[in-house]
Amino acid sequence: MKIGIAKETVDGERRVALVPAMVSRLIDNEHVVFVESGAGEGASFSDNDYKEQGAKVIKDPSGLYLDSEVVVKVQPPQTKGKIKEVDFLKDGLVLICFLSPFENPSLIKILATKKVTGFAMEFIPRIARAQSMDALSSMATVVGYKAVLMAADNMGKFFPLLMTAAGTIHPANVLVLGAGVAGLQAIATAKRLGARVEAFDPRPAVKEQIESLGAQFVPMELPEGDVETQEGYAKEMTEEFLKKEQEAIASRLPRVDAIITTAAVFGKRAPVLITEQMVKLMPSGSVIVDIAAGTGGNCELTKPDKVVEKHGVSIFGETNLASALPVHASQMYSGNMLNLLNHLYPKADFELDFEDEIIGGACMTRDGKIVNEMVDQFINNGGE
Repeated sequence: MKIGIAKETVDGERRVALVPAMVSRLIDNEHVVFVESGAGEGASFSDNDYKEQGAKVIKDPSGLYLDSEVVVKVQPPQTKGKIKEVDFLKDGLVLICFLSPFENPSLIKILATKKVTGFAMEFIPRIARAQSMDALSSMATVVGYKAVLMAADNMGKFFPLLMTAAGTIHPANVLVLGAGVAGLQAIATAKRLGARVEAFDPRPAVKEQIESLGAQFVPMELPEGDVETQEGYAKEMTEEFLKKEQEAIASRLPRVDAIITTAAVFGKRAPVLITEQMVKLMPSGSVIVDIAAGTGGNCELTKPDKVVEKHGVSIFGETNLASALPVHASQMYSGNMLNLLNHLYPKADFELDFEDEIIGGACMTRDGKIVNEMVDQFINNGGE
C-alpha cells in the first residue's frame, strides 16, 4: 500500500501520526511511505529523518493525498480554514485518524459522500487483542501526566512535604475525579511529586487500583449494576447518583489545592461534577485542570481552551494537552498506528476484512455510507 503521513493543520497541534522509526518497519512489510514536508517538525522530526528511513517527502498536501492510498493523521481533516483538507479527499481513499464523529457530524457526511473509507482511532474496540492499537489510552496517559504538571505549575504552592529551616511546608492536597487511564496516571504523577492524593470513580473495581497507587479512595455509596458499557466505556449516571457524587466531592473541597477532572461518557456530554457553588468552597489560589473540557467539562465554569479565574480559583480548560508533549505523544500514537496498519494490511495486497471486530468496529464510512450504527443514528437524529 502507498501510505501517506499528513501534516497536521489544527492550530497548536504538534503531534505526527507516524514517527520516522516506524517508516522502515512499514517498508519492510512492502509498503511505500510518503510524508508531507514538515509533518514531523512539531515533534522535532525533520524531513531528513524520514528520508533516512526510506520515506519520500512530498511538498504539498494535495500531492500527498493524490499519491496515497492510505492517509494517516492525528486530528480530523479540516473542513474550513486556510487549508481545507477535505478538498483533497478522493474516492477510494482510506483515512485513519481521530475523527471525533459526535463533534464533527458534517465531516462524517463528507467522508461518506466522497466514498472515503474512514477509520476512527477512538473507536478501536477495547478488547485484549486491540490493546496495542488503543490510541485513546495512550493519549490519556500523556494527558493525565501533563494535567498534574499544569496544576503544579499554576498553584503557587509546593506539592511535596518540605522540612526547612524556615519551617515545615505541608504537602498539597490533590483530588482526582475519574480513575480511567488519565486519572490513574494523574494519581501516580501527583504522588511522585509528593502530594497527598484522593480520588473517586463510580466503578467499584477501580477502588483497589486507586489505593495501589497510594491515593485514598473517596468513599460514598456506589451505584448498583453495570457502570460500564460492553466496550469498556463509562455509562451515563442518573441525576440522583450525580447529586450524591457532588455531595461527596463538596465535602473535600475546603481543603483541596488542586483538582484534576477526567470523567467522560463516550459519545455524550461530560458529567458536571463541580458546580459554581462547589468552586466557592475551594481555598483561594486553588487550581482545577478539566481534562473533559473538550466535551463540555466536568466543572460548570470550564470554557474550552480558556483559563477562567473565578472565586479565587483558576480553571484550565485545555482540550489538547497531549500535544504539549509532542515527542512521546507521537511515539505512542505511532506505535498504535503501526499496529493498526499491520492488522489492516498484514500483506501489501491484502483486502480489508470488515467482518473482523477491530476493522469493522473502527470503520465509520465505507462505499458511500455511514456504517457505524451509533454514529449514523446520532446524525439521523439531527446531531449537527
